[in-house]
Amino acid sequence: MRFPPQFLDELRARLPVSEVVGRRVKLKRAGREFKGLSPFNQEKSPSFTVNDQKGFYHDFSSGKHGDIFGFVMETEGVTFPEAVERLAGLAGVPMPKVSREDAARDERRKTLHDVCELAAKFFEATLAARTGAKARGYLADRGLDPATQLKFRIGYAPPDRFALKEHLGKESIPVEDMIEAGLVIAGDEIPVPYDRFRDRVIFPISDWRGRVIAFGGRALDPDAPAKYLNSPETPLFHKGANLYNGAAARQAAHDGATIIAVEGYVDVIAMVNAGFPATVAPLGTALTEDQLGLLWKMADEPVLCFDGDKAGRRAAYRALDLALPKLLPGKSLKFALLPEGQDPDDLARSGGREAIAEVLGSARSLSDMLWQREAESSPLDTPERRAALEARTAEIVSTIGNETVRRYYREDFQGRLRALFTPAAVAPFSRERSFDRGRGQGRDFGRDFGRDWKRGSRNLPRDAFAQPSNRLASSRMVRGNRSALPPRDALILLAVLQHPFLLETHAEEFAELDFGHPDADLLRRAILEAGIDEAAADPKTLEAALVRRGLEGLLKRVKITITHTSDWPAREGAAEDDVGQWWTHVVTLHRKKRTLNRELKEAERALGDEPSEANWAWIRDVQGRLQALEGTEALIEGFGLSSGRPAARSV
Repeated sequence: MRFPPQFLDELRARLPVSEVVGRRVKLKRAGREFKGLSPFNQEKSPSFTVNDQKGFYHDFSSGKHGDIFGFVMETEGVTFPEAVERLAGLAGVPMPKVSREDAARDERRKTLHDVCELAAKFFEATLAARTGAKARGYLADRGLDPATQLKFRIGYAPPDRFALKEHLGKESIPVEDMIEAGLVIAGDEIPVPYDRFRDRVIFPISDWRGRVIAFGGRALDPDAPAKYLNSPETPLFHKGANLYNGAAARQAAHDGATIIAVEGYVDVIAMVNAGFPATVAPLGTALTEDQLGLLWKMADEPVLCFDGDKAGRRAAYRALDLALPKLLPGKSLKFALLPEGQDPDDLARSGGREAIAEVLGSARSLSDMLWQREAESSPLDTPERRAALEARTAEIVSTIGNETVRRYYREDFQGRLRALFTPAAVAPFSRERSFDRGRGQGRDFGRDFGRDWKRGSRNLPRDAFAQPSNRLASSRMVRGNRSALPPRDALILLAVLQHPFLLETHAEEFAELDFGHPDADLLRRAILEAGIDEAAADPKTLEAALVRRGLEGLLKRVKITITHTSDWPAREGAAEDDVGQWWTHVVTLHRKKRTLNRELKEAERALGDEPSEANWAWIRDVQGRLQALEGTEALIEGFGLSSGRPAARSV
């Protein structure tokens, strides 16, 4: 809404800056001004001044400066229209009248807000009713307890085609309003309009004032054509211009929390529950320009946290390209990639806040991500390929709109290129002494490079001098492994916990498995001891023995890490025949992957000692075999029959 200048001037005249500021800051008169402690920084000596005659405040500790509207926006974390509305209420001044068309439009929006609110309450009630049992089971499997469901107003849309439509009809809501709000599907070829959301867990989407404006639905039927379904574009909802949990995140950011963007609804909820309240997500699409602008309104350097797989890296690189033309002094992005195969929900379950904090703590700058992408895109073993890298980076940097930022990026990348293509670039990988022909004596390049590094003026990150590879780079970026329990480790442990009979025939095999996490190894040893010492022949007896050993917390971490329906053989109720076949397959995959990971580390060390084309080829070969292994699924004839499963099922 646009406000007449006369109206804004009247608010300034009626509300002295000292009165507005004095509601939050204890002020003392100092001559013609007022002074107080900064509301933006912790300080002992007052550096915050207010001047009613000039109509502004100034904070010397943070450099912030503005009028009454700016102060309300800064201290209450609201938009300009919201600040105007609040100050008008404080001054007792009615909001300006709008045109008849604007009034009609606002009235229409209020009506649609009411319709969406009624729909949200219907979905919430349905989740709590008998009809919502299946949805409650799904949410419980995902670790979303009743308190979380209430906090985020999660609901359930029943499978009936007309359930919501009939409910809203009883509330005297016209079908036209349901259609306009995106709740009901209609069309020339649809004789009877029907509910858009059916048999889906519902996540309400709110605007920046916390009002429900749309919904996201997660299908419970695995054969549904779309796993996630969002409301269509409506007068209230524009998908590319909103963020899930935006209003709550804005307030949390105002209170000092870090703005974090993840990929999905459940990821946001997991992050918030883990202690990161300023977490948001795009609404089913890649990050848009409008959404990037919203993030920058809340923070100068929001963190984009993506899944640690190829799709996650592609999403990070798309965000890079989106942000580059918009970069401004002080406005950028940071990137955090999760452990491979895990999303924020998985990581929160297996490692909790510590694992997530570890990932966020290793977030990389936009310039580092951009350099990594371009330097990894092709080998750099010939002058032509190096020239191509230089040309690519120059072209990309030229897309940065701000001249100052563009100049610093150009200098930064020129420094990285010089460092990468000089002989000294090999030094960080090797401590061997190399003959210095110029002086005719041995020279320790590792030592000399470290000394030269301290004298350097460009402050480049140390890894900028390394010949990069996808695996090397991602292994430095992807953190959280020290805290998180790897899913396959947890899967094997859960299988033994639920099926202790495996210890009778596979105890030696279980004891020799190479686990990647110390907690997994700890639990494995305890299971073996309990199985031997106490003859734990059933899951309850085995679990009780482990609880007595003080491992209850670790048991919970194992259980909540495994949520995928395809892991049913590890759960209670699977037949012994099926479990035995599945065990052989999973253990074989586990061993192969651990072996390949060790070989990959050897290849990386070899590349570090000698950045040759042969060692590059070795790394690419191992990565290819790892990728092929990760995509392997066993199709066992008759698998699952004993457990009542279909005749053939992929594990």
